Amino acid sequence: MENIIEVEKLSAGYDKKIILDEVAFKVKQGEMIGIIGANGAGKSTLLKTMRGMLPKISGSILVFGKDVANFSERDFALHVSYLQQQVEVSFGYTGKELVLAGRYPYLKWWESESVEDEKIAEMCMEYTGVLELAECPITQLSGGQKQRVLLAKVLAQKTPVLFLDEPTTGLDIVYQEEIFKFCQALCKAGKTVLMVVHELNLAAKFCSRLLLIGEGKILADGAPLEVMDPGYLTRAYKVPVEVLRNPISGGIEITTRPLEEDVERKEFLINEICRGTVIK
Repeated sequence: MENIIEVEKLSAGYDKKIILDEVAFKVKQGEMIGIIGANGAGKSTLLKTMRGMLPKISGSILVFGKDVANFSERDFALHVSYLQQQVEVSFGYTGKELVLAGRYPYLKWWESESVEDEKIAEMCMEYTGVLELAECPITQLSGGQKQRVLLAKVLAQKTPVLFLDEPTTGLDIVYQEEIFKFCQALCKAGKTVLMVVHELNLAAKFCSRLLLIGEGKILADGAPLEVMDPGYLTRAYKVPVEVLRNPISGGIEITTRPLEEDVERKEFLINEICRGTVIK
């Protein structure tokens, strides 16, 4: 199967400050790739640069054989949908209106949404569990509800590739698993998903491949069982990490062990903070 995304010697960052240096990997159709790593490692920076929201410092990014810089905004939106980490919607859009915005790449500037567009939006909202919020203003929704509406918008775009930056932020554990399961089903149907993930156990359970980001590069790239190695994870997260096999599910679970000096420091801080506390 040919590569649909090729990243070669990519250096990326902000204001010429390099966060990622000469990163390289390729993506095949149908893969569900989890991008993992510590806060500030460059996971979102990578996805934003691949989306064209951040100018690359050097290197190349090809999507379907074409340099990202050479896509028009509309043309790119027909190939890749992108869910940002934080989306501020200050206008009085309803849930359905926001989801219908995912259909804009298919419309001419003078066209309104068709009945088919409306059906697609409603189906996507039904799947993410927010159809009853179709007429509610976005400003009145909780963080988790808004996140599910935004996911429905991404799905309504109906692109072959999805870039998702922490798609389960603010969601209950039931919806977290549902989103991962749905992404898995999309990939089995031929779509390709790259997603920034903080929930390592979910990443290990559902993703077909993981990219572990750390030290300004990709520390490990491969199947979850290969990447979820205590040595790699300890190096990336700067704390001792244990990888355990769940005897019931057969899956792996990731836990951390605090450094001895951290334990001593925290005990000292607790004693200092609580000194003189009087409970009446």
